[in-house]
Amino acid sequence: MKSSSKAFVSARCLLLNSSYEPMKIVTWQKALVLWFQNKVDVIEYHSIFARSVSSSFQIPSVLRLKSYVRPKSYGVVRFCRENVYIRDNFTCQYCAKKFSNKQLTLDHIIPASKSGPKSWTNVVAACRYCNQRKANRTPHVANMPLLKQPEIPSWLPTLDFQTERNVYPQNWLQYLRLKTG
Repeated sequence: MKSSSKAFVSARCLLLNSSYEPMKIVTWQKALVLWFQNKVDVIEYHSIFARSVSSSFQIPSVLRLKSYVRPKSYGVVRFCRENVYIRDNFTCQYCAKKFSNKQLTLDHIIPASKSGPKSWTNVVAACRYCNQRKANRTPHVANMPLLKQPEIPSWLPTLDFQTERNVYPQNWLQYLRLKTG
């Protein structure tokens, strides 16, 4: 009984926009409220139930809004340290290893001292070791090729979605746009 009550307390729900884009993670209580208000369709369920005196409701796992909600960062994604880390999947763009945000730095492909702009296409996530090794050089001169050329993202998931895949229920993975690697 303890394991099921533990699962019940930690049950979360993935909320998708009507276009199936992941929006955020909500509590099971919020999921039920949205469902009862007829604002969402239930796409997937958890294997647990919430019971009242007279009814039993299977806890939703994935919900889709019935009406499209314009994302807050619609159009241009704000350039900032955290968003660069998210775009690069918390992965050093030189050694291809994953790091926490506290272990990462920003690296200018064309160094700032050589008039390299602070922009989406000139800044990448790098671990401290690689950033120091590259120093004040371009990746070509330092003989440190980039994993991929940086691009301006058209959207970014929230930080809630940027953790290891195994912390999500299996039925969420098809809806999350997490990069592998």
